Amino acid sequence: MTVRIDKKIKGYAVVTPDDKANPPASAAPAPAPAPAADAVYNVIQMHERIERPEVLIGSTYKIKSPLVEHAMYVTINDIVLNPGTEHEHRRPFEVFINCKSMEHFQWIVALTRIMSAVFRKGGDVAFLVEEMKAVFDPRGGYFKAGGVYMPSLVAELGSIVEDHLKSIGMLHDPEMSEHQRALIAEKRKQYEDRSKKNAESGPSGLSSAADHPEDIAVTGDGASFPPTATMCHKCSTKALVLMDGCATCLNCGYSKCG
Repeated sequence: MTVRIDKKIKGYAVVTPDDKANPPASAAPAPAPAPAADAVYNVIQMHERIERPEVLIGSTYKIKSPLVEHAMYVTINDIVLNPGTEHEHRRPFEVFINCKSMEHFQWIVALTRIMSAVFRKGGDVAFLVEEMKAVFDPRGGYFKAGGVYMPSLVAELGSIVEDHLKSIGMLHDPEMSEHQRALIAEKRKQYEDRSKKNAESGPSGLSSAADHPEDIAVTGDGASFPPTATMCHKCSTKALVLMDGCATCLNCGYSKCG
């Protein structure tokens, strides 16, 4: 450590242990530091370790994947911070995954413990969603109900965490502009009108998707898409149809032609 001396040195003396034990009477004690402003003492610092309450609130989600024989049940419990005040909000605290199948028991236990540790640490835990949704199964992914593509079982767990964080207000869906909403509604109407026209002008005895609504894929928000639709690489939903020689997504409005 370097000490800068601004004054001229006029002499020096060696301080012995006895001098330290018996300081001279003339040596006045160092003045106490002046108290800081009152605003500093009004700041309440939270300790990073939060004890688990006796009762937690949470939600349980069901996963039925073709990659596992039995269904999986994911429970995410939340802790309520600042209850009863205007700053009350929920934050994820722990996660449990239960399944009859023991095939994935080891990595499920490890994953839930790591996720729970991240939740209890606090801060921005939304990064878990992107990390988990980016995991791909080497055997290939699958489509869950509604035609949404899942690259792996871990990715669907990440999707569940994302839905839960949205339900408690930690994440928000990007808002579509009025122009995008109008464009999607126009494209859907054009496709439905074209399908109806083709069905009316087609040969007798042939049926269209409009004659069999049970064959149309339905997403979680109630939107329906034709069974011949392909997957959109932007929203990972089977809602991409060919319109006027251009691939157009009826879910997010993506168009290959711009």
